[in-house]
Amino acid sequence: MSHERFYLYDETENVNTRFVSFTGETVRFDLIILTTSRFYGKKVVINIQNGRSAIIGHDDLDEEGYLAHAFNLNDEEAEDLHAFLATVI
Repeated sequence: MSHERFYLYDETENVNTRFVSFTGETVRFDLIILTTSRFYGKKVVINIQNGRSAIIGHDDLDEEGYLAHAFNLNDEEAEDLHAFLATVI
């Protein structure tokens, strides 16, 4: 039985990668921030401690509860992450 793979896209791109580690009020963050030409100017943010990731732009930072949900954080942790990401997004 033959199974043909259906690709929506398959492209290679050089990506700017930033590794950042910082401490908030209650927790340490270890992040990878990817800047790419995809995602309408948004950045891919990966929390390497728990493997959670999100595509984040200014509009996402303004959405209440988005960071807490995306990265499985409590409100205080999400505020720490928001304060940092507001300077780099």
